[in-house]
Amino acid sequence: MWPYSAARLRAMYAGGRGDATARGFARLWSAVFALGLQPRRWVTLEVPGRRTRKVRQFPLGMADWHHRWYLVSMLGEHCDWVRNVRAAQGKVVLRHGRRRRVRLVEVPVPERAEILRRYLDTVPGARPHIPVDRHAALTEFDMIAADYPVFRVEPDTSPADR
Repeated sequence: MWPYSAARLRAMYAGGRGDATARGFARLWSAVFALGLQPRRWVTLEVPGRRTRKVRQFPLGMADWHHRWYLVSMLGEHCDWVRNVRAAQGKVVLRHGRRRRVRLVEVPVPERAEILRRYLDTVPGARPHIPVDRHAALTEFDMIAADYPVFRVEPDTSPADR
């Protein structure tokens, strides 16, 4: 069983930013996910920082829905990876054993509820951060959908400019 309570996990990300413990776990999981040692849904997102342009890494779990993959921000609108993805116009790299250039396309709010529910079903670490039970009615997910960005993962077919 996970040694941290839901309250402690939420506290690690107070204000949408990880504390020292969360940053340590992020470094560890970024390395593990990048190597491809976990199932396919666990990836490391590489995206240039919006200010420094230095590549930042974020360990993330993906939701699969209707034969497509999605990244969801468990911390909502104001976390760094969401801001960086938007600044990069969705052009990022996902690592899972190999590097794959992809484009993240933001999903409109009315289409997010089912994906959010699937995300909570498959990414247990997100459950303390999203205020809806994973077994709740879809209407409850509709009520919070605007607060949790969802991005569809698509191949990046643009010419390599990085």
